[in-house]
Amino acid sequence: MEDSNDKGVTFIKKRKNVFISSHKNQNNINNKNYINNNKSLKNPRRPTELEYTPDEPCCRDPKLILNNSSEFVCINCGTVLAPFLINSERRAYNASEISSRRRTEPLWRCFGNRTIIGSFNTDARGKQLQPNRRALFARLSKIQGSLINSLERNYWEAKPKLSTLSNRLAIPNFIQETAWSIYKIAAKKKLTMGRSIEGFIAASVYAAIRVHQYPRLLEEVVDFSLLPLRNIHKSLALIVREVLPELGLRYSPICSERLIFRFGNELKLSMPIQQKAKKLLFTARRAGLERTGKDPKGIAAATLYLAAKDTEEKRTQSNIAQIARITEVTLRTRAKQIWSYSQRRLRSKHVITTTTPKIPPSDIK
Repeated sequence: MEDSNDKGVTFIKKRKNVFISSHKNQNNINNKNYINNNKSLKNPRRPTELEYTPDEPCCRDPKLILNNSSEFVCINCGTVLAPFLINSERRAYNASEISSRRRTEPLWRCFGNRTIIGSFNTDARGKQLQPNRRALFARLSKIQGSLINSLERNYWEAKPKLSTLSNRLAIPNFIQETAWSIYKIAAKKKLTMGRSIEGFIAASVYAAIRVHQYPRLLEEVVDFSLLPLRNIHKSLALIVREVLPELGLRYSPICSERLIFRFGNELKLSMPIQQKAKKLLFTARRAGLERTGKDPKGIAAATLYLAAKDTEEKRTQSNIAQIARITEVTLRTRAKQIWSYSQRRLRSKHVITTTTPKIPPSDIK
């Protein structure tokens, strides 16, 4: 272990001596020199404690830290509670913040030509270009701009906006890809000419959501896209009529069962309550409840209200109506209908299963 030719052993010794004190003066001098030469060891990156209170404590004395993987970990029991993710870029307001937060990686387009000939007066080494070379590159840049058609320019403008809207809605990547396929067909058919690109982007995203039956509402798309509902409705009608049949996709209605679980999670209801609400809706439908002409949001909210009404997890009508984006009148109306149909089903079941005592033939007169 004392052989200095073994570089791996020597490195381990030096690394160990940084954190473990030694009684030898020579080792202390080596440690100081090693730390001065390695600035990363002066302030080693360690997990930092943050103020994070989980819904349920993991142990008797939880002590949470943020590790290098951006996850909250309890030191006492080792439970990984939740990741700490940052989705938005940090904004810069002065010159020092701009220089410290500047992104250095290249930003490539998702399609098209990645090589762009710009109008620059210097080359890669910073030397000034000759006038003839400058004129040549200006001509090449003009030729390259003339080769890009209007469809590519439309794509360049639409793709970042679609990605931004998808990130705001927190939808999966496969729905975003379906929305991009829908928009490309709409652009190729020239449906976007004379109309708003933002409106078609929002309509394509909502059409992809309905195709995959993902629990997102049209009101949320309207809120995040900052567009009037009328514009999205017009674009959505064109997409449903001309684009979806060409792709072989079906515009499905919103499923109430999926909205039950989504609203239940937002209301912080337990899974047994959500399962009870789903069974209540199934019973009402078996009894004859029709969903035609009824908003699925109101049906899902009413079943959750009835399921949690007589339990410790009871929620108020105003709270449920606010989460489901409906009125309290609609909630009470749907709750009465579902309750009456479910009770009718239970009464008919009771009548069928109840057996009357058989009368012996001798007693019949």
